[in-house]
Amino acid sequence: MKSSSYVTKRQSIKLLGELLLERANYLLMTSYVESGDNLKLCMNLLKADARMVNYEGFHIFKVFVANPNKSLEVQRILITNRERLLRFLPTFLDDRTEDTQFTDEKAYLIRQIEQLPATPVAPPQQNQNLVGGGRGTVAA
Repeated sequence: MKSSSYVTKRQSIKLLGELLLERANYLLMTSYVESGDNLKLCMNLLKADARMVNYEGFHIFKVFVANPNKSLEVQRILITNRERLLRFLPTFLDDRTEDTQFTDEKAYLIRQIEQLPATPVAPPQQNQNLVGGGRGTVAA
């Protein structure tokens, strides 16, 4: 995704988006969207020079924002950048007026960002699988 080749960059972003949105890859998706570094990389794609890179990056970005169990690190980044995102998103790829799904998703993300708490909140504990037979739980 950091390639200087437009084709390589666009195809790798598109592939990542498809992998993350595939239901069979739920564990991969949840692991990927816990990382603040991954979110930062994705946010940079939104402001890249190439419009299709922006568009493909948006599909990854929406997974971070729509996740109801955002990690503290991801929440901190979104909260810190809330005002900038709320200024940026309404005009982001605003010429895609015929793409109602994109328009709806963008409006949804704006609402989600507006509704972020003032400070990060620990995500609820999810069912975790025991690994290694010990007493502690480790997400598998």
